[in-house]
Amino acid sequence: MIRIIKPGLLTTIQDKGRWGYQAYGMPVAGAMDRYAYNIANFLVGNVCDAAVVEMTMLGATLRFDNEAWVSICVADMQGTLNREKIRNWSSFYIAAGSELAFGYVASGCRSYLAVRGGIDVPLVLGSRSTYTRAGVGGVDGKALHAGSTLAVGKQQTSVAGQLRTVPAAFIPHYASELTVRVLLGPQDDLFTEEGIATFFNSEYTISDEADRMGYRLEGPPIKHSGTADIISDALCQGAIQVPGHGMPIVMMADRGTTGGYAKIGTVIGPDLSWLAQAKPGDSVRFIQCFDEEAVAALQHEQDSYTQIETWVTAPQHKFINARSFKVTINEQCYDVEVEEVK
Repeated sequence: MIRIIKPGLLTTIQDKGRWGYQAYGMPVAGAMDRYAYNIANFLVGNVCDAAVVEMTMLGATLRFDNEAWVSICVADMQGTLNREKIRNWSSFYIAAGSELAFGYVASGCRSYLAVRGGIDVPLVLGSRSTYTRAGVGGVDGKALHAGSTLAVGKQQTSVAGQLRTVPAAFIPHYASELTVRVLLGPQDDLFTEEGIATFFNSEYTISDEADRMGYRLEGPPIKHSGTADIISDALCQGAIQVPGHGMPIVMMADRGTTGGYAKIGTVIGPDLSWLAQAKPGDSVRFIQCFDEEAVAALQHEQDSYTQIETWVTAPQHKFINARSFKVTINEQCYDVEVEEVK
């Protein structure tokens, strides 16, 4: 069993989501950052839909009653194992009785903790994901709290647990300024040319009203050609609704199944992982892309999974040295890590 000592700000159980029930009014939920979710499971050899622990802004403190192999990915929550610093984007062994603790994020917004075997909570409509607004999935349909206990499932693959680290080339670096790609539509005809130009040429700030359901943005208002209201239709993840006040709202994992505001466009899937790591106060710019670029971005994401999985499971790769640098390009500072392997 895994025991929650401190729950953090918002810690829930998530997997790929509850797909196939939107027609009946059930939201999908699932991990906000699918890239990090998938890699966290790769690192411990889990099946692709294993449930993980998603932590937001402030991480949890957990005690392991039994030994385990775990991985941690994405937001730097300054994790420690028995007060010793752990490496992000890596897997490692935890001895029985150990305590794994996380603090406030130093970069990013959400972090994913995968345990070899997956988090074993009951399936609800084919998913273990927590959707708190309806009280389904996870542990009693709620965010984890102090005293919550988690069971670990049986490992379904033959891959042995071992130390693994994601190559630096596949590790995103998160900044407070973000640019994401958008496909126009399906109701872009309900906006003026000026409104569409404003949308693509302005900087928006993520407001305090940003959660798993949607990111409300603040900035120059986007003008409609008429009313903002439409006959309610389906909402996909990444859809950008613009109500009458002109402020865009990006739909995220816990979005409702339908909406009645005009949608100017949709953030493409691969870029939603980046947006999921942004937090209130960060800025967002939108750039238009077209179908070919969106498909290519998805293919690149899928290829990255294959390359990472091949790399981390190859026994001949051993990290023998790592050095960190700060590099400034066009007045923007980046943290760069160079790893030597053999």
